[in-house]
Amino acid sequence: MADLVLNANNREATGKNKVNKLRADELIPGVVYAKNEDNLNVQVTSRDFDKILRKAGTSTIITLDIDGENKDVLIKDYQTHPYKNQYLHIDFQAINQNETIRVSVPVVLLGREDLKIDQAVLVQNIDTVDVECLPKYIPQTAEVDISEFEIGDNRTIADLDIFGNENITILAEEDEVICSLQEASEEEIPEDEEAADVDAADVPTVDETEGEESEEDAE
Repeated sequence: MADLVLNANNREATGKNKVNKLRADELIPGVVYAKNEDNLNVQVTSRDFDKILRKAGTSTIITLDIDGENKDVLIKDYQTHPYKNQYLHIDFQAINQNETIRVSVPVVLLGREDLKIDQAVLVQNIDTVDVECLPKYIPQTAEVDISEFEIGDNRTIADLDIFGNENITILAEEDEVICSLQEASEEEIPEDEEAADVDAADVPTVDETEGEESEEDAE
């Protein structure tokens, strides 16, 4: 049994109106998926789920106590409201300890606070990495040390602490770049005598965030 326990209840409420009422009562609808079993509708309190999520994330097995019946599960996925501080739905995946499982594990850069190189930019290309293993071997994180980073250096999948672990299969190419340290560059603005004579009030301004806001509005 997992050390982290989340209390849940069987859920009879289905359909948009009934589910919205659950959310109004600070309950989150969820579904437990299990191989070769029927899906199970459940509900949990928002407060309890938030506490468990902060501790377990999506790569730690927890015990889901459903009206007294325990199931080992992973928080496979969850949805939140686009602008309210509210959870909308949770997908749990039931765990069979004897079957391999695919999990997305967060990548952690160790030593980033020790970087003291000026005029450099740390670029992280990969935030999570998919692994496949038996549940008992699921790593909580995949770590890589960058404390000795210099400009031009990078770290790849092969540099992860879990790389080479015979119990864990990393589902990514070993030469895929996780992060790199690049020299910061400033865009040079050429001097133009004619442009210098133009009044600043006559120069059009481009708001770089305007396009982003428009895209959000379109969603």
